[in-house]
Amino acid sequence: MRFLLLALWCCVGSPMLAQPSMETLTSYPFPSALTVSATGSRMAVAINEQGRRNLYVAEGPAFELRKLTAYDEDLGDEITSVQLSSDGQWVVYVKGGDHGGPNSSTPRNPASLPVATAVQVWSIPFTGGNPILLGDGDEPVISPDGSRVAFMRQGRVWTCAIDGSDKATQLFYARGAISGIQWSPDGKAMAFVSSRTDYALVGIFRDKDTPIQWIAPAFARDGSPRWSPDGKHLAFVRRNASGGAPDSILAAQRNPWAIWTADVSTGEAKLIWQSPDTPEGSVPTTHGSTNLRWVAKNRIVFLSYHDGWPHLYSVAETGGEPLLLTPGPFMVEHITPSPDGRWLLASANTGPDGDDIDRRHIIRVSVDKADMEVITPGKGIETFPAVTGDGKHLVFLSATAQRPPVPAVLPWPQPKGDIRLLGEHLIPEALRNTELVVPKRVEFKAPDGMTVYAQLFEPPGGGTAKKPAVVFIHGGPQRQMLLGWHYGDYYANCYAVNQYLASRGFVVLSVNFRLGIGYGYDFHKPLFAGRYGASEYQDIKAAGQWLAAQPQVDADRIGVYGGSYGGYLTALALGKDSDLFAAGVDIHGVHNYIGRIPPVSAEPAPDAEKAIELAKISSPVSHVHTWKSPVLLIHGDDDANVGFGHSVDLVRRLQQHGVPHETLVIPDETHHWMLYKHQVKVDQATVDFLIKHLAGK
Repeated sequence: MRFLLLALWCCVGSPMLAQPSMETLTSYPFPSALTVSATGSRMAVAINEQGRRNLYVAEGPAFELRKLTAYDEDLGDEITSVQLSSDGQWVVYVKGGDHGGPNSSTPRNPASLPVATAVQVWSIPFTGGNPILLGDGDEPVISPDGSRVAFMRQGRVWTCAIDGSDKATQLFYARGAISGIQWSPDGKAMAFVSSRTDYALVGIFRDKDTPIQWIAPAFARDGSPRWSPDGKHLAFVRRNASGGAPDSILAAQRNPWAIWTADVSTGEAKLIWQSPDTPEGSVPTTHGSTNLRWVAKNRIVFLSYHDGWPHLYSVAETGGEPLLLTPGPFMVEHITPSPDGRWLLASANTGPDGDDIDRRHIIRVSVDKADMEVITPGKGIETFPAVTGDGKHLVFLSATAQRPPVPAVLPWPQPKGDIRLLGEHLIPEALRNTELVVPKRVEFKAPDGMTVYAQLFEPPGGGTAKKPAVVFIHGGPQRQMLLGWHYGDYYANCYAVNQYLASRGFVVLSVNFRLGIGYGYDFHKPLFAGRYGASEYQDIKAAGQWLAAQPQVDADRIGVYGGSYGGYLTALALGKDSDLFAAGVDIHGVHNYIGRIPPVSAEPAPDAEKAIELAKISSPVSHVHTWKSPVLLIHGDDDANVGFGHSVDLVRRLQQHGVPHETLVIPDETHHWMLYKHQVKVDQATVDFLIKHLAGK
C-alpha cells in the first residue's frame, strides 16, 4: 500500500515531502462542553483523545489541566452536558448516546458490545475519586446550592443527591413531554415546558403538596422559561401553535415569536417584545436559537435574525424598543453572560481582518449599550467563551489553521496579552511537528449570481504538473467551514481529511454553499433549496467549474466528497454532472425526498403538487440514469440523522443502472463515527478511493 501511494504521489508531480498518516492527522485531542463554576475559578472540559473520552479540570490562577476520569477504552460512548456545581466541588456529566442529532438520549452501541448500553448521568468530585452513577437519564441541571441534580428520563424529571447518597426518584408528574427544566435562583421551585402535541405550556413545580402553576396558558407553543435574578418573575418565548389553514410549502416560511414575562406570585403575564412577522423575524435556527437570558440592569437579552443577521438585542424587563447590541454584517453564536450579568460574551465571524468572515473571534458587549469589542483578533479560531465565577478569567477554545482546538485563558475583565493555552501538551508530537496547509479564502459566483464562499487548500511544493482536485461539501447544511480547525468534532475531522488530501498533491476546495450560516439571512434561507429545488447545487457545480478553470488543476481529474447533507449534494453532483466530477465519495447522504412531502389531500397546500414535483427532481435517485462516474457509498447502520435506507435504496438503483460503485457499511455505528477506529477507517477509505480514481488517472 505504501508503494502504491508513493507511485501515485509521483504521478501527481509534487516534490517528495513528508506525508502525514491519517492516524497522525486525526490524533488531535478534541475538547467540548467547556464549563465553569458559578463561584471561584474552576473549569471542566471533556476531551476526546482518539476515542478515549475523559473529563479534565483546572483551577485558576495556575490552570494546570488535570485528567479527572479514567475512561481509557474507546467504546464510542460520548461525554456531554458537563457542569460544575456552583461551589465547584462536583462535576456532573452524561455518558453515552449520540447528541449530534435526533433521539440523542437513545442508547448507542458502536462497539457492538453483546450487552445493553445506556445513557446515564454521573457525578465525580472535582478533587478526584470514583465516578458516581446517579441514574439512567440525560440533560442534567444542578440545583443552585449544589446538593441535588435534576435530569430527564423518558420525558419525566428525576432527581437525586449530587453525591449519590439517595436513590433517584421522579420529582413530579405532569401531562405531556417535559423539557427545558430550570431551577429557581433559590432552588425552591422549578420551571419547565410541557409539550402537548400541537401546543406547549410553561409550568412551575414547587413541592409535592402544591399544584403545578401554569403560566399564562394559551393556544400557543410556549418555551424557554428563564427566571429573573430575584426569582420573582419568569420570561418565556411564545410561538404560534400548530394548525390553521394549509399554507404555501414553497414560499419563504414565517415563524414569528414573542417574549413574555410573568409575575410568578400572581401569574399575571404581559408581552414585552414581538418579532416582525417576516421570514427574517422567524425563530432563529442558529446556535442556541433565541438565546433568551434575563441578565443584570433589569434587561432581557435575546438573539434575532430580523435585520438579516443573527444579532444580540437587549430590552428592558418592562418592555419597550429593543437595543441592537451587535450591529454589522456578521453572525453571533456561543452566547453566554458574565457571572455578574453585565456583559455578554460570544463568538462571531468579525474582526479587523477581511478574512474574519471565515473565522470566529470572541466578542463582548454590555447588556445595555452597543459597545461591542472583538477581544481575540488575529488569524485564530476562538469559540465557546465563559468567565470564571470569581470574575478574573476568560476561558474559551482556541485553534488556528495549523493547531487543533485546545482550552485557553485570558485575564478578565481586561483580556489583554497573549492567549495562554491549557491543553497544547495533549497534542501528539507527530501532529505538532506536521506542517499543515494554511487554506486561503476565495469567492466566486453561482449561475444565478449568488456569491459562493470557499477555502482553498493547495498542496505544498507547487510544481508545473497539473494536479487532481476535490470539492469538499460540508453537512448540516446550517454549518460554515473555516480558515482553520473547526470547533465541531465532525468538521474538525473533515478539516483533517482535507489536509491529508493536500499532502497527497490534491487541490481541495471546501465550499460554503447557500443554506449555510455566516453570510446572512438570504444566504442561509434561500428559496427553492433542498428538497424544494436544490438551488444550492448551483454552488457545488460552480465550485467544480471554478476549479476546472484554475491553471494548476487538471480539469479531467476533479472529484467530490461530503457527508450527510454533503453526501446528498455529492450524489446530486455525480448524478447530474458526471462529465465535471470524475469520481466521488458519498458518506451517509440523503438520496430520496420522493414521498417525504406533505401529500395532496382533502385540504392540500396550494402548491403541494409543485412541491412533490420539485422533490422528485431534487432527489439523487432521479438522476441515476445520467450517473457515470464511480462512487464510494459509506453509511453506519445505526444512523439517527439520515436513515440507512437512503443508501440501501440508492445502491440498488446503481446496480440496476450499471453505475460503477463501491460500498462500506459500518454495523452499529451512528452518524458521527463514535468509535475512533471507525472514523479512521472511513477517512482512509475516502481518500484511498479518490486517489485511486483521480491521482493516477
